[in-house]
Amino acid sequence: MNPEDILAELELLTQKDKITREELMKILKKYAGIISVYDLMNASARMRKDGEYIQASYRDKYLEIYVKNFILRMKEVLANDDYEDKHIDKKALDESLPLLKNTFEKEKLSNAKDEKLPLIYVITSLYTTFILEEPIHPVGSEFPGSLKIEEKDGKYYCPVKDNQKDNDEAICHLCLAEQTPNI
Repeated sequence: MNPEDILAELELLTQKDKITREELMKILKKYAGIISVYDLMNASARMRKDGEYIQASYRDKYLEIYVKNFILRMKEVLANDDYEDKHIDKKALDESLPLLKNTFEKEKLSNAKDEKLPLIYVITSLYTTFILEEPIHPVGSEFPGSLKIEEKDGKYYCPVKDNQKDNDEAICHLCLAEQTPNI
C-alpha cells in the first residue's frame, strides 16, 4: 500500500450517493496506520525547517499549532471510535478531491524523502473537516497582525481566508471556516 493509494480509495468512495463518517474514517485509519514514528519525526522536522522563515514572534505559535494539529493528529485518528456516524457533505468531499490531489502531488514533488508528509496533510484535512467538523487551523491559531481563528455561535471564522481565494492550491478552500467579517 502506497501513500498515494488513499486518493484512489477516496475517488471510489465518492462514487456512492451517500457517504458516512464511518466509511471515511475506515480509509483515514487505514492510511494513518502506515505512518510510522520515523515518518512523523521527518514531517515535524520539515515543518520546523519551514518555520525558520516565519516572523520570530509567530514561529513558536506556528510550530506548536502545526506539530500538534497536523503531526500528532495521526494518533488521534487511529484512536477515535467516538464520533457520531452521520452522513458527510458529499458535495464538499467531491469538491475537495482535486485540491487534495494537487496538494498531495505538490508536496510529494518537493519532499521526496518525506514521502508521508502529503499523506499526513490529506488525512488531517479530511479528518478535521468531515469528522470533527472544525476548521483546519484550530480555534486560536494566530496569524500576523494578531489575527486569530475564532468560533462564534457555532460558526468558525478565519481572518485570512479571503486572502487565499485566488490561490487554487490553498487548502483553505477545503476548510469550513468563513472569512471573519469586517477584515
